[in-house]
Amino acid sequence: MTLIGLAGHPASNWRLCSHDREGLSVRINADFSRRASSHDEDASWSASPSKGVERRMLDRIGDEVARATTIVRFAPGSTFADHVHGGGEEYFVLEGDFVDEEGSHKAGTYVRNPPWSRHSPSAPDGALIFVKLNQFATDDRSAVVVDTSQFRSSLGDDAPAVASLALHCHGKESVRIEVWQADVAIDHWGHGGLEILVLDGEFIEAGDSYTRHSWLRLPPSEPFVSRAGKSGVRMLVKSGHLSELIGKDDQRRKQQI
Repeated sequence: MTLIGLAGHPASNWRLCSHDREGLSVRINADFSRRASSHDEDASWSASPSKGVERRMLDRIGDEVARATTIVRFAPGSTFADHVHGGGEEYFVLEGDFVDEEGSHKAGTYVRNPPWSRHSPSAPDGALIFVKLNQFATDDRSAVVVDTSQFRSSLGDDAPAVASLALHCHGKESVRIEVWQADVAIDHWGHGGLEILVLDGEFIEAGDSYTRHSWLRLPPSEPFVSRAGKSGVRMLVKSGHLSELIGKDDQRRKQQI
């Protein structure tokens, strides 16, 4: 838990959707050395190959088999065919009940399925999940299931200004739930890349308001300077995972010159 003073820095929100010249694959917010954001109220949904399953794409490199960060909406009764996640699957259930061979995962559940795991998920009553595909380190084989639904209420009336629930750590990567009390100010440098999905509440960063299901990704070069809203904020946070990725991108660009 870290509580530091507030400072300011300029905003530069952007979104890129194009085609990769090498593989003609979809690229959305594919430059990880720059910030990216998406707000729920501005969201557009696209159909998936499975009936009743729609996607809000946040970042993506590739077509149906992709390195991707997505919010996926399952209509009641929808299913997804049996499939393998060669690069691993990480997801957080935002709403509803997400079911597969491992059981029923209700809202507030965090799941990691390691590389080459497979499943055939369904949503009998509908579900909304935040999912990251093909983003595991090659030596990260951990299977994880954590129910976070009671974390905020368990803090009680004397909760600290910033509370954190660790979900997964591997190398420099850290995944956690963070709860900030109202008007808490944060100035976070040296995070190694930061990615945030708002679960409820609000935070303000660079003059922009991030509310329920808003998403922000910052490169390692940018500090996270923010203040919680009047009702506080609860967030899914990942940090430390972009430095190595950006380094590999830089090497690839140099080789192409």
